[in-house]
Amino acid sequence: GKTLGLAASMADRGRLVACDIDAARLARLAPRAARAGAGIIETRCLRDDPLADLADVADLVVVDAPCSGTGTWRRNPEARLRLTGSALAGITALQAEILDRAARLVRPGGRLVYAVCSLLPAEGEAQVRAFGDRAAGFRLADARGRLSGSAAGIDTVSPMSQCLALSPARQGCDGFFVAEFERLC
Repeated sequence: GKTLGLAASMADRGRLVACDIDAARLARLAPRAARAGAGIIETRCLRDDPLADLADVADLVVVDAPCSGTGTWRRNPEARLRLTGSALAGITALQAEILDRAARLVRPGGRLVYAVCSLLPAEGEAQVRAFGDRAAGFRLADARGRLSGSAAGIDTVSPMSQCLALSPARQGCDGFFVAEFERLC
């Protein structure tokens, strides 16, 4: 769904590369893209493709990272029973790895957006701070205005003032955390 939304916002112009570690999930995208008239979408399975040919060329890389899903607990209360400390440690390690891989694709002056449907600081603010410490040449940009768009005036709950954080308690939607980085020229 997010890939189709991006294709629509690009007016089906340019190049959109959708990546996942699950080849079956990627295969389900093709018929949906065809129905939507989204012809710019290319799919790549990350298990098979290191994306080396895309290094330093992307204007925008969106990382919709795997996460604990704590932001969806109001709809899926049973999910909290599956989250353990070791599971969270594995998730945050994977998020860090994905962020680092994604950063290699961003061209100078390009953007990297990191998003999770989690309310946990370990997957939001802590992940952003750790990436900032690791990733020379990137700076945290202000994601609130551009990413909230039509939701002007959203009262975000993130202690990091540049990030967008939505809460089921405040906004009545699933919980999300979004950060945007700019690669310096």
